[in-house]
This record gives sequence, structure tokens and C-alpha cells, in this order.
Amino acid sequence: MKKFFHILLCAVLIINLSTGCSSSRDTGLPTITLALRDGIYSNVISTCVKDFEEQKHVHCQIFKLSEEELHALVSGDAGNKTGKYDLCMVDGSWMAEYTNQGILANLNELGYELDDDIIPATTKICYFAGNLYLAPYYGNVTVLLYNRIITSRTGHTPEDMDCMKSLLKICRKATQKGHLGFMYRADTPNNLVVDFLPILSSFGGWVVDDKNRPTVNTPEFKRAMNFYLKLIATGKAETRDNLVIAIANNAATMAVGWPGWYTPSDKSTADYCAFTGKAGKNSPAYNANVYGIWTLGIPKNSANKTLAAELLSYLMDKKVQKKTVFYGGVPCRYSSLQDHKIQKSFPEYKAVCNALENGIYRPILVEWPKFYEILGEEMYHIITEKKSVNKGLADAQKRLEAELG
Repeated sequence: MKKFFHILLCAVLIINLSTGCSSSRDTGLPTITLALRDGIYSNVISTCVKDFEEQKHVHCQIFKLSEEELHALVSGDAGNKTGKYDLCMVDGSWMAEYTNQGILANLNELGYELDDDIIPATTKICYFAGNLYLAPYYGNVTVLLYNRIITSRTGHTPEDMDCMKSLLKICRKATQKGHLGFMYRADTPNNLVVDFLPILSSFGGWVVDDKNRPTVNTPEFKRAMNFYLKLIATGKAETRDNLVIAIANNAATMAVGWPGWYTPSDKSTADYCAFTGKAGKNSPAYNANVYGIWTLGIPKNSANKTLAAELLSYLMDKKVQKKTVFYGGVPCRYSSLQDHKIQKSFPEYKAVCNALENGIYRPILVEWPKFYEILGEEMYHIITEKKSVNKGLADAQKRLEAELG
């Protein structure tokens, strides 16, 4: 039944897109087709490709898709001898599935290599069996989104946000002054799990070991979960938009956020910083900023791989990426994020660069969607007090072991 609905979704999307794509093929020029994540991510590329089209005398047809649509269409098209797409955005969590199914072209064979200006940690997801399949394009990464005014009212500064225990202290003081403390998302299992990952990592825990076996029922995970319950007790659950509004409008103190959600200015009451990865001031520091990087890849069945590789090289060029900053881009490049002129206009890029340097990818698992669904369900049972921490995590571990075999 699940497979039937997946096929039905793909069929509906193909029908809709064939009559409602973002640009037409009626140009008389060679066409290269892009499947992109909608929002700021695709908007940035849409702006960039204009110069490429003029230089190469080609037409770039762009499909702007939701995350679910993008995944369904690209994976659903992989079985065709000649694919519909020549360049696509890929979420890091899809890498295991895409390499397992042979969906992506080997970029090394197409003459493309990553350069050393790209933040090294962001490239980890891009390789498989020693070959390059993806390029990190949009540096989405978790950050600590906080309200400047409320933080100041508690007698603290951003420099005091140096560990998880300090965040709890600030949030508790904020509630004493009539504000909400820590906001979190619980509208989907995925959002609940991802919001929790920076806290989990800061306590030295993770969801899997180096062999991708579940590590949920562990002392580190339990300590992180018990701390998380105290932290979220100072605030409440909200959707993304309401969460951002609450922090920007001086109603709430802090939350896990993403650069793509909010762009602070000198006059903004909200700002963000990177997680230090420390549970306490004297605790070890772990990589705790979770990547949601949107990468670029070329489908293996593309009929225009050579031209697609040229477009990929163009989009990843240092100068081109630096220009994207001024209309919403977040490159994974030192030359963009550490540029003094850019930092003067966009000081938040210092925090983004720090977060990207100390980031961590979600597990590279084909079963990751099922993994976070199970874990999110059990975490929700714990948060709503239907289960104790010990019971909920033990049940999660048992279910995950059964799922992963």
C-alpha cells in the first residue's frame, strides 16, 4: 500500500509539473533541467543561472519543489533509461539511498573536483567509495536562535551561551520575567528528533554508532533526554513560523533554528550563534551543529551530463557563490563567510561559519526516515509523560533494532 501511494504521488506530481513548471522550453535553445528545493535555495540558483544561460546559449528549466516532491520525483525518475533531470538538489540524509540505488553520476568522471576553500566537514557526505557524487551548495546548519532583549534582561550576553546548562539557566530566568524560555518543534517526528540532536551531541551521545547500530538506550542519551525535558519545560512547542515570530517579537527566549529561517540585522531583536557542543562549562566540546546542507548532484541517467557538470562548476565557483550572499545564499566557502566586507554587512555569517566548521551530518542510513519516525514517536511519549525516559528509550531501542535488523 505504501509503495502504491508513492507511485501515485509521483504520477500526480509529474502531471502537475508538466503543466506548471517555472519556465518554458519554447526558447529554441538547448535545455538543461534542474530539480531544486523551493524557497530561498532555488531562488538563489534561479538568479545565478541567468549569466550561465547567456554565456553558454542554453536554457535552464527549473522545477521548484517541496522536499517531499523533490525526493519523490528524482528517485522515481531514476529507473528510466533517460532521465528528466540534469541537475538536482539532494538532502544529505538521502545520500545512502541514492548511492545504494545508483541514482547519482560520479562527478570525478565528469571532471569535477571540490577545492580546499570549501569547509572540509561539509564535504563528508559528498563522497562514496572514494568518489565524489555531491557538492555542498547551501550551508544550512542548526544554530541557536535567541532574542537579544530577553537575554539582556536576564543579565546575560551571547558570550554566556557557552554550554547547555547556561542555556537552561538563561531560560529559567526569562520565565521569571514573564517570557517563554526554550521553544521546540513537535509537529512531526522528524522535527522533534532534529531539534534534539544538538542537545544529544553536546552530552556526548548520538543516535547510532560507527556501524550504524542504534545507540538510543544509553547513559549519554538518557542524560541528554532528562536535560531536554527541563529545558523545554521553560517554553512550549510551536511550528517553525510561530517559533520564529515568538523569538523575533520578544515573546520567547531561544530555540534551535536554521539560517534559512531568519536573517538578522543590526536592528533585529533576534540573532543566532553556533552551539558550543558542551553540556557544562568544563565539559568536553563535541560537534553539535547539525547539517541540513542542500547539495548539488547530477542524475546518472541525465542526457546532458557534460553540460550539467559545467553548470555545477559555475554554481560552485568562488566568485559566483560570493555574489549569492547578497540575495540569500549561504555558501560553504571560507572565501564567502570570512570575507570582511560580507561580514560587515552580514555579521551573522561568523556564527554560520563556526557552525559549519563544527557540524555533523545526520546518519547516512537508507532507513533514516523510518528511524526518526520511531524515535520521534517514543520521544513524544516521553515528553507527554505517557512513558518514562527509561521506558521510552528502551522501547525505541528495541523497535529500532528490529527495523534495522
